[in-house]
Amino acid sequence: MNDRNPYQVPEAPLPSAPLALDGAEVLAGRGERFGAALIDGVIALATFLPLAALTGYFGKVMAAARGGDAMSLLAMAGYVALVFVVVQGYPLARTGQTWGKKLLSIRIVDLHGELPPLWRLIVLRYLPTQLLSLVPVAGNVYALLDALFIFRQDKRCLHDIIAGIQVVNVRR
Repeated sequence: MNDRNPYQVPEAPLPSAPLALDGAEVLAGRGERFGAALIDGVIALATFLPLAALTGYFGKVMAAARGGDAMSLLAMAGYVALVFVVVQGYPLARTGQTWGKKLLSIRIVDLHGELPPLWRLIVLRYLPTQLLSLVPVAGNVYALLDALFIFRQDKRCLHDIIAGIQVVNVRR
């Protein structure tokens, strides 16, 4: 006779199980990630608002919106992306950290614990999220789903999964 119970629930690893990290790295907490995002948002506003005021950005956006000129709006979105890369690109390329992540001692690594290349972070992590945010309704749905994914066991947001990255604590 077989001792195996045919009604027993099968055992299998969950798809959202924490990824294998070496002993030096631990997944960053949700609060740390949220705090870093808030800090990065404040830095973005502090950088972008003065530049926008000096270059007439707001007037151009309003004129484009009134005229229904989508290309001008996309050009302005490109301007915002350029400011982001100038401000956050250097620390991202060197250490996998935005300024907010650096302040809270967390960093972005790939699934093997290595520093991902900057192009991968820009093209797979930041660009899809920013482009989807321009689409009415779908952008909001994506933003909600992206944020809710943080409650998975592996604490990876949807943008992390798309880019094949994870956020870990920096060993102090």
